[in-house]
Amino acid sequence: MTDLLLLPGDGIGPEVIAEVMRVAARIAPDLALDERPFGGISFDQLGTPLSEETLAAAKAAKAVLMGAVGGPKWASAPRDKRPEAGLLGLRAGMGVFANLRPAICFQPLADASTLKREVVEGLDIMIVRELTGGVYFGQPRFIENLPGGGRRGVDTQVYTTAEIERVSRTAFELARGRRNKVTSCEKSNVMETGLLWREVVTDLHARDYADVTLEHMLADNAAMQLVKNPRQFDVILTDNLFGDILSDEAAQLTGGLGLLPSAALGLAGQPGLYEPIHGSAPDIAGKGIANPLAAILSFEMALRWSLQRTDLADRLFAAVGRALEAGARTPDIGGRLTTPEMGDAVLAQL
Repeated sequence: MTDLLLLPGDGIGPEVIAEVMRVAARIAPDLALDERPFGGISFDQLGTPLSEETLAAAKAAKAVLMGAVGGPKWASAPRDKRPEAGLLGLRAGMGVFANLRPAICFQPLADASTLKREVVEGLDIMIVRELTGGVYFGQPRFIENLPGGGRRGVDTQVYTTAEIERVSRTAFELARGRRNKVTSCEKSNVMETGLLWREVVTDLHARDYADVTLEHMLADNAAMQLVKNPRQFDVILTDNLFGDILSDEAAQLTGGLGLLPSAALGLAGQPGLYEPIHGSAPDIAGKGIANPLAAILSFEMALRWSLQRTDLADRLFAAVGRALEAGARTPDIGGRLTTPEMGDAVLAQL
């Protein structure tokens, strides 16, 4: 059985996944690895961004680690054949509904943030984003021509009680192991799905998680509070769209997208999907300067959440911290190291 399926994908994906493979060989040489085409490269080779064989391999593995997908090369492809469609299909096919996006400010990088050190120092937020529902998956969705000229685009935001409850349970359970606080973010003042979200979260909290502190916050206010006083947050719970936006904002607080990993989890016993949140970065692809730490830390999350190797996850997380303390930096965080050199720095600390 495959322990870890690697999907390097496009852009800088193969470059950062190559560093993960080096780290895995050092820290966990017993892991059974497999690799499959995914995203734009899969479209070029197989005519689809997500083949049935790749999806089957993903569902059969213990964990899946993705690099990145997309780029201008595939901008003119049919929408259902674009790399991003493959990613949505992978998430839906694997049933990974809870996206965990930690925003941790490593002490040596407190000055790398665009905010003042005293605002971000010690930052440790976990964003729990619903991943397989909402406006990215809702139907109907279309663009149509209007009789009098012009066009109309429609996307549908849809959530059910069950979808909200299962991701909320993940957030509450995580909070119990952290600082015991959940901030649920929506737009209940103007959206019916937001109102349902608030009602369902409130009811679940009263029934099963009254020991956890719960606060509700409108998503636009949460965006402001993240740059005003981010350390007020412990676990942020939100839907697919707002989670996409707020987690990228939180990433910048820590010094840049090149540092932030993510995990997407489903029901107990199902494989998790892990990926750095920096995207394919086509402007620097092939230059050897991409920061591999987000991918390495995504592997750390896979060790922790899916592969049941918490001891190795702790070692790897500590090694990344020590590499940063020793001054290891890629250009995105103020340094000059190449992608392999940053990998070397982590390996040296292991």
